[in-house]
Amino acid sequence: MKTKKALFYLLAVVLGGCVPSLHSLFTEKDTYFDPQLVGIWTSSDKEIWQFAKKPDSNSYEVIYTDKDENRGSFVGTLGKINDMTFLDLFPDNTLMEIHSNGFYQAHLVPAHTFMKIEQIQPVLKMRAMGPDNTRDMLKNDPNLLKYELIEDNRVVITASTQQLQQFMKEHANDKGLFGDPTELKRLEPVEPNKPDANSVSKKIIEMPT
Repeated sequence: MKTKKALFYLLAVVLGGCVPSLHSLFTEKDTYFDPQLVGIWTSSDKEIWQFAKKPDSNSYEVIYTDKDENRGSFVGTLGKINDMTFLDLFPDNTLMEIHSNGFYQAHLVPAHTFMKIEQIQPVLKMRAMGPDNTRDMLKNDPNLLKYELIEDNRVVITASTQQLQQFMKEHANDKGLFGDPTELKRLEPVEPNKPDANSVSKKIIEMPT
């Protein structure tokens, strides 16, 4: 029960700070794999992002751990629109299946969220879509992108993949659409005798090789 609560709490937190979309930003042919992203990255806020290659695909297995050690598992895909790089994140349904029954799962609608990747090396810089600025932009011009407003005045994007790509081409660099960058440094192997070794290592999940 504790694991299930932590999982859905984390999904709520992550989506609460992003803009969910019913459709992906990319088709399969649009995606590519960059080995530089593979590894474990940490921010100054003690958040940890782990990226591993998903077998037989261009996708990544992504595990996000927040500063309170709540974890979420995602499938991530990279793609380019014009000269911009984006990461599409989608909840890993495997954990949903393990920690909930079929009737409960039928009431969940997993959503995509999008991160703009400014750079990978030497510091990984990612920007998430800002929910408030996105909502204001779409309210001011409802023809920009198809969306719905749900409870708490939150935006859920309903536009197709093709419409999303066109929107990003035209507006991804608009001020405020994507928030301030999260900067992450690659986590080097932790030496056991370092003071923070245990606090860091216990937040890392063993990932497939």
